[in-house]
Amino acid sequence: MPGVRGKNVLITGGTSGIGQATAVRFAEHGANVAINYLTTPDEAAGTEEQVVACLQKVQQHGVRDVLVQGDVSSEQDVVRMVGEASERLGGLDVLINNAGIQISRPSEQLASAEFDRVLAVDLRGAFLCARQAIRRFLADEKPGVVINVSSVHEVIPRPSYLSYSISKGGVGNMTRTLALEYARRGIRVNGVGPGATITPINRAWTEDPVKTEIVAGHIPLGRAGTADEMAGVCAFLASDDAAYITGQTIFVDGGLTLYADFLEPWSSE
Repeated sequence: MPGVRGKNVLITGGTSGIGQATAVRFAEHGANVAINYLTTPDEAAGTEEQVVACLQKVQQHGVRDVLVQGDVSSEQDVVRMVGEASERLGGLDVLINNAGIQISRPSEQLASAEFDRVLAVDLRGAFLCARQAIRRFLADEKPGVVINVSSVHEVIPRPSYLSYSISKGGVGNMTRTLALEYARRGIRVNGVGPGATITPINRAWTEDPVKTEIVAGHIPLGRAGTADEMAGVCAFLASDDAAYITGQTIFVDGGLTLYADFLEPWSSE
């Protein structure tokens, strides 16, 4: 993919799901990857093994992968993490803001601490990482790319996931604001909005055939997406093929944002 080979990429939340698939996809295209994990390096071992296997498979020698610890909700951790990734890779070109959590609770039962925790990771954490990456791009006087992994719930309300929906709505606005603010500095900021995706965070329905069928019934293409499909769009947005795209959230959702309930006419006509 043009403009990806040799780039230095930091992926937050890179130990599973979309983050893991994205690290592997960038490695396939010849990029150097820094894989963020939360607590212990063991969390990232699976991703690192896949990256190494991928490099052997496509014989792309010289591609580097490093593991960097950090809690994205901690400003101190983020500053250290971005600095370490940049130092160990020899610079930073792309940030993939992927780390995220969700809490399912009826809104009247949602504790303020739970609300705050989701926003601390999903929104504040995304801001802290984006800010630090942009500071790095500006200090190095070079262009850069920030890709925020958002959700269809950036625009579709999700009852019982109030804090998650709010955080993703904020991420969408942050994407547009940063894109406008730094466009003249050569920094592109875009979002990827996954729909229903088969990842560990969605085990509640991905491991239940009945629930999986119910989910698929809401999707025009009739199936959930895969982490690898999300990773492919992240790689595209970071590439030279997307050089004229900024401030956009690309919804990778099988048509979920098309309002599938309107597949069949239900008007009185």
